[in-house]
Amino acid sequence: MSRPTAAFFDLDKTVIAKSSTLAFSRPFQAGGLISRRAVLRSAYAQFVYLVGGADHDQMEKMRQFMSQLCAGWDVATVREIVADTLHNVVDPLVYDEAVSLIEEHHLAGRDVVIVSASGAEVVEPIAAMLGADHVVATRMKIADGRYTGDIEYYAYAEEKARAIEELAARMDYDLEASYAYSDSVTDVPMLEVVGHAHAVNPDKELRRIAAEKGWPVLVFTKPVELRSRVPLPSPTLAALAVGGMVAVGGVLWANARRRRPGA
Repeated sequence: MSRPTAAFFDLDKTVIAKSSTLAFSRPFQAGGLISRRAVLRSAYAQFVYLVGGADHDQMEKMRQFMSQLCAGWDVATVREIVADTLHNVVDPLVYDEAVSLIEEHHLAGRDVVIVSASGAEVVEPIAAMLGADHVVATRMKIADGRYTGDIEYYAYAEEKARAIEELAARMDYDLEASYAYSDSVTDVPMLEVVGHAHAVNPDKELRRIAAEKGWPVLVFTKPVELRSRVPLPSPTLAALAVGGMVAVGGVLWANARRRRPGA
């Protein structure tokens, strides 16, 4: 019998049309967790992210800012805010082409795995709504029911590739026959571990590398309401949505480009 295979998807700008982390800035302001100034700064970060990313120094500065910002947030409060606003925030952002591709992989018998540097608390419920089988995402440290502002596990660059290899070993995936999709040059290590890599709405550097390696380039342009394509999540799954902004360390710029591929 042939070994099982999988399709690995980055989340931000690959499955959804913006940063899943930054998308929750306004709900967090409404819930009293962050200030209007922080929302505006997040909006600026989103703009930079969308027009092509930031260099390493900018990325680190924003990571530090956001890590400090979420320190002390009450986990239960964040869960409540995200659960209440999840669909309103995510609904217009999911690429129709990505949802169709996920469905095609499932019909072909492949597992679907979301691999994101955004926080597990936001990635997991989105992945559940998409019908994903597994999730790899960043995790923030929690102490006494509050976020410490430190990162426990950072699913970024080479770490994504390592996580995929570990999951493949556990699930016996045939990586040479598996697929991967991402928009960012920082995910080149992730794309290189599978036999069928695809660049989705790629940044300039990833487009160049994709051309060199002969990877197909896909263009996703049709954001749709998630509820129009997949079933609504259960309240339990929605309750898992503990603050995407939280994972912030590198979460804000998880897919933004660094100066060197995979650096």
